[in-house]
Amino acid sequence: MALHVPKAPGMAQMLKEGARYFRGLEEAVYRNISACKQFAQTVRTAYGPNGMNKMVINHIEKLFVTNDAATIIKELEVEHPAAKLMILASQMQEQEIGDGTNFVIIFSGALLESAEDLLRMGLTPSEIVDGYELALEKALEILPTLTCYEIKDYRNETEVSKGIKTAIMSKQYGNEDFLTSLISRACVSILPEKTTFNVDNIRVCKILGSGVHNSQVVQGMVFKRNVEGDVTKKSQAKVAVYSCPLDITQTETKGTVLIKSADELMNFSRGEEQLLEEQIKSIAAAGTNVVVAGAKFGDMALHYINKYNMMAVRLNSKFDVRRLCKSVGATVLPRLTAPTREELGYADEVRVDEVGETSVVIFRLEGRESRISTIVIRGSTDNYMDDIERAVDDGVNTFKGITKDGRFVPGGGATEIELARQIASYGETLPGLEQYAVKRFATALESFVKILAENSGVKANDVLSKLYAAHEEGKKNFGFDVEGEGTSVGDVVQAGILDLYINKMWALKYATNAAGTILKVDQIIVAKRAGGPKPPNPSSVVPDDD
Repeated sequence: MALHVPKAPGMAQMLKEGARYFRGLEEAVYRNISACKQFAQTVRTAYGPNGMNKMVINHIEKLFVTNDAATIIKELEVEHPAAKLMILASQMQEQEIGDGTNFVIIFSGALLESAEDLLRMGLTPSEIVDGYELALEKALEILPTLTCYEIKDYRNETEVSKGIKTAIMSKQYGNEDFLTSLISRACVSILPEKTTFNVDNIRVCKILGSGVHNSQVVQGMVFKRNVEGDVTKKSQAKVAVYSCPLDITQTETKGTVLIKSADELMNFSRGEEQLLEEQIKSIAAAGTNVVVAGAKFGDMALHYINKYNMMAVRLNSKFDVRRLCKSVGATVLPRLTAPTREELGYADEVRVDEVGETSVVIFRLEGRESRISTIVIRGSTDNYMDDIERAVDDGVNTFKGITKDGRFVPGGGATEIELARQIASYGETLPGLEQYAVKRFATALESFVKILAENSGVKANDVLSKLYAAHEEGKKNFGFDVEGEGTSVGDVVQAGILDLYINKMWALKYATNAAGTILKVDQIIVAKRAGGPKPPNPSSVVPDDD
């Protein structure tokens, strides 16, 4: 009979063997705070225009060199449950606004760091969370009063450029003017009259070689491919799009054909060819100049397409086929039939071009009603172009935010210092223990100016004292001047450093909610992992001597 070993009394008795259990301040709360602080420290140095890059190698050994927090957290497989909550909050910010992910992680990390001191002073987590929520309400009440600029006409490229510039500057400091003009031109050109702006309508095509200043905007779509046939250029093209292969049609069922003479064999193959020629002739007769297929072109079909002087383009991605249809106004045809006038799309020009050493097919639409715009990015390395693409993505998302709410608040830490100043004085008026948490909320807001100063190699405390002095005098738009010498502060609105109002509003909400959720956790129960033992790492296996 097997010997029964009794389990230790308590929680371990109820759970399966291998489960882990933590409770109380020391084991659960401080442990969570420590993990979140570590994670926030990782992305802190990537904040602002002088932020450092991170080199991340993901699970499939793809290399990323970036200072974009959204990419860093997406590629890092974070396991800690509390740090995951912060990541979820920043991903929510990414989905809502498309920018400000670093702000959420840094701020929730700063709030948790402040909470640790308060817990050691003797406050309970619920009192701290209540204080943080009071401070958040006050911050959201103050924030609209700090707006310093508003874009009412978002079809005006000059105004839009002013709004997008700061978002680009934090990712591509030095190239911001050129990239801003590209993005604002691309966004304004495809802005619909009535419906909302769709981020997916700005495409990015990365072509290796040359420099970033040779990047350009193309109205329409650009594909890194060559044409299938001999025709390489068509003007005022009528485009037919097929999702099926352009080839001799295969029968759905297997059949046996009995051929008794050479004439029958000749007629059989000639019949197939005639049928294919008639199909392609009817496509050409409908006025088609360009045939686009989502599958392969047969040799015989290509011969007839060249014969009727049509251009053949093959796209491997069904998503590209859909976008092209949206761009040129065509309908995807599932079978090889002649298109009607309504099913044909239109492009001003379809041509093969060579950018560097890469052949591209360009579907250009000169008219104002172009629905899709492509930014062709040039660069010396793939990593560099990926980083520019992320900057473009932030700029396009900022433009979408402008179309929702065109208000801006001062950047460069000016908004955070003004909020910190007013929230700290609001904390003085509160009678309960929440006042300590409210004051610590204000201290957490100061961390952004400190990080901007530290990343620029400047003493943070000097900058902080100068900014507080300026804000006490009523200079609400004063922030840290990144381009100035030493600890210089200045009017950031005049310098054109502006942050989107809704970006700040949602970031404050998400960061405070994440910090509150983590602080309210007092027990961590981790079940035993499913599955058997992991396979050994191939690099750790010692080879045989022979």
